[in-house]
Amino acid sequence: MLGSEKIKMVKELVAGSTKEELIWLNGYINGLIAVSLEPAMVNGNGHQGKVAVKKISLVFGTETGNSKKLASQFALSAKKKGIAVKLTSLDQYRLTDLSKEEYFFVIISTHGEGEPPAAAKKFYDYIHQDDLQLPGLKYSVLALGDTAYPLFCKTGEDVDLQLKRSGAKQVVPIQKCDVDFETAAGEWFNHVLKLLEDHQLHSNEIKVTESVLKSPGKKYYKGVVLANINLNDRGSNKETFHIEIGTDETVLYEPGDSLAIIPANKKIIVEAIIRLTGIDRTLLIKTQKETATAEELLTKHLNICYLLTSTIKKYASITSQEIPATRMDIIDLLGNYPVKNAEQFAEVIKILLPIAPRLYSISSSPATHSREIHITVSKKQFYVQEAQRYGLCSDFLGELPVDSEVSFYIHKNRNFKLTATDKDMIMIGPGTGIASFRSFLAERDVTGATGRNWLFFGEQYFTTDFLYQTEIQNHVQTGVLTKIDLAFSRDQQKKIYVQHRMLEKAKELYQWIEGGAFVYISGTKDPMSADVENVLLQIVEEQGKRSTAEARKFLDQMKDENRYQKDVY
Repeated sequence: MLGSEKIKMVKELVAGSTKEELIWLNGYINGLIAVSLEPAMVNGNGHQGKVAVKKISLVFGTETGNSKKLASQFALSAKKKGIAVKLTSLDQYRLTDLSKEEYFFVIISTHGEGEPPAAAKKFYDYIHQDDLQLPGLKYSVLALGDTAYPLFCKTGEDVDLQLKRSGAKQVVPIQKCDVDFETAAGEWFNHVLKLLEDHQLHSNEIKVTESVLKSPGKKYYKGVVLANINLNDRGSNKETFHIEIGTDETVLYEPGDSLAIIPANKKIIVEAIIRLTGIDRTLLIKTQKETATAEELLTKHLNICYLLTSTIKKYASITSQEIPATRMDIIDLLGNYPVKNAEQFAEVIKILLPIAPRLYSISSSPATHSREIHITVSKKQFYVQEAQRYGLCSDFLGELPVDSEVSFYIHKNRNFKLTATDKDMIMIGPGTGIASFRSFLAERDVTGATGRNWLFFGEQYFTTDFLYQTEIQNHVQTGVLTKIDLAFSRDQQKKIYVQHRMLEKAKELYQWIEGGAFVYISGTKDPMSADVENVLLQIVEEQGKRSTAEARKFLDQMKDENRYQKDVY
């Protein structure tokens, strides 16, 4: 029972909280209870019960670190029960060991368009062999995903299916988790631990039903565009938009989180599709998630750009045409492989996947920008068969005029969080990677943080591409930014990037790291984040007089301590 002082504190907290905050708090507490992973496995005499299984293998495939974190928590709990755990990242797992395993548990996330994390790709491909036989394997899968995306937990489902096809026995059904995964993961952990403790497990596996434990529901906010400014100057090769969105209510987020927006398709493309197919724009059509007119579905709800090969395969079946395995926009597909009539296209509409939300790192600070949220958006450009195309959402956002209404939700990022106010920070963020660090610096400024801040920023040209130049210079003048190093790659004949600046300051950079500084990387994943990490390893190896293996171990330890965090895309 809580003491009177604690009861008073709880009542004050509840009285001052909104409905949404109370829902979040309830889920948070339930999650803490679930992943504490200390189920009551004690007999009536107060002694810990014996486990039937003495050894298991636990593997994880991760991109952001969530799978690794959960796997480490589960391994610790299992070891406390007397179970030896072989914990391995899938990029380090020896594939030939799979046929020798007995109890094998997989925690894996889904990324992109139903793809496995890069670290799990070899394992994923290996289990898709037609002749793979694993008759002695007992397994279960914990799948992480996001229900906002059409191919929710697809990688986990694929792993589960392939292991089952190989003859392995599923002893606990797959558990699919949404972004708020703590409670669902905790339930799966408890089922597995109960299985491992059960003295009759060989004849009586734990009977649980497959489930998807979703978050209570994403809170969507309505906002109005207050400003939409191209941060690049005339003559730049790029367009980078600073977009400010105002809201009538306080948006609950932290520095490091992202804003999720579902873009609309271009009206000119939708009109062309309607003309090509002859579909009645007012025809009501029921899809898996929406019932709306053909025009509304094609404009606001369904993806018509760069269709998945699986969608094109379904299109080929509906239209009875031979279409090679490829990806293309629906407008090009209709031009090359037309439908017979409007009725046939109505069937095609039903197979189109929902538009997936796009995530943008938030560049504002909740402590500084009250009832506003800012994002930094680079207009994506690419070519398809020599025709220039633009990214759906970046083009959509770049063209939003002031006073436009937008709907969005906050995507929490547990693996990219601002450190304590007294800790030093090293921020490496070229291009739009500056977005998160604009948020960090604004928050550190308003809260009076005493920790030092060092920023590495890079772009193409100083005169046209120095994003947030005035703000950054003000931070330098006021002392919020202790140090800044800039790399403008095309201002000289030999290209210079942020990693080159890091090498120039290797000695001092290492001193900061050795002194406990937190290191953050934000921006494009390939090749920037890999190049920066390789340079970090080089600096740790050379300045710390370590071997290559020792340098890698040092960086891994920083990750485990949350002193090394990445937000890359």
